[in-house]
Parts: sequence; structure tokens; C-alpha cells
Amino acid sequence: MTARPSSSARPVAIANRHPRLRLDRRALAGVIATLDAHPGKFRGGCPPGELSLVFFTDDALAKLHADFLADPSTTDVITFAGDAALGTAGEICVSADTAAAYAKKHRRSLAAELTLYVVHGWLHLAGYDDLQPAKKRVMRRAEARAVHLLRAARLFPRLTLAG
Repeated sequence: MTARPSSSARPVAIANRHPRLRLDRRALAGVIATLDAHPGKFRGGCPPGELSLVFFTDDALAKLHADFLADPSTTDVITFAGDAALGTAGEICVSADTAAAYAKKHRRSLAAELTLYVVHGWLHLAGYDDLQPAKKRVMRRAEARAVHLLRAARLFPRLTLAG
């Protein structure tokens, strides 16, 4: 399903591959639109084109991790760059299971944690990296700015795991 919060927003394709995850597609598209509306705060922002968000189980995302990055471990977010010639910005793949476990352990809401993972993926597409300590600190500051923007806009989607 493609959700478009306004006529000027990029197309956002949202796929839910987690059998128990319930999500608010319109609010998730609003998260992307809000980040897109502030490119100057984030190195020019995410490239233009359709953006895909896909929510997975740990097992499914670990398989992608193994297939594309030769690492079979579970992870929270995997981001794939798009192709400007095809009009795609990229794809953000998120583990709802990892988010739920982390949220429970750290007494955070699942919605806040999953939204942070979407922000994290969007920032990767905008050119941020978190593999080295100094770059990771820069990315964490960008995440904080993004979360502040989303809180100010009251844009934390309803995201729950049923059962």
C-alpha cells in the first residue's frame, strides 16, 4: 500500500511482513514527510524517489542480513540504497521483534522504538553512517533532532504487536 499524506510528499510504499504487527500507514508516511520537509537539518535529506518501508520478524530480517550482507545474525534495521534512474530512494527494512525486545528491556514504547528505527534508516539514506564511533555520535545527534521534530509534530504512529 502506498500512503501519501499530501500531494507534495514522496511516494512511500509500506509493507508489513510481520504477522502480529499492527501499524498506522498514514502516520508512518507522515514521519517520512516530516523528515523530508527538513532536509537542511539532515545533510540535504534522503534522495528523491519512492521510499519503501518493510517491517519483518527477526528471522526474516536475519535471512536478508545473511543473503545481502553475509551476516546471519539478527539486526534492527537494514537499509538499501535506491536507484535514481528507477525513481527509487531506497528501502528501509525493520525488525519489529528486535524493537519490541529493546523497548521492553529499556521501558520504552514499541511505537517510539520502531519510529526511531525508521528514522535511523532514513538517515542512512541521507548519507549518515554509524560504523565508526565518531560517525555514530553524529548519527545519534541527527536521530535526536529527528525525534524532536516528530514529537513537536505529534507524529508517533500507533504501532503494536498483537497477541
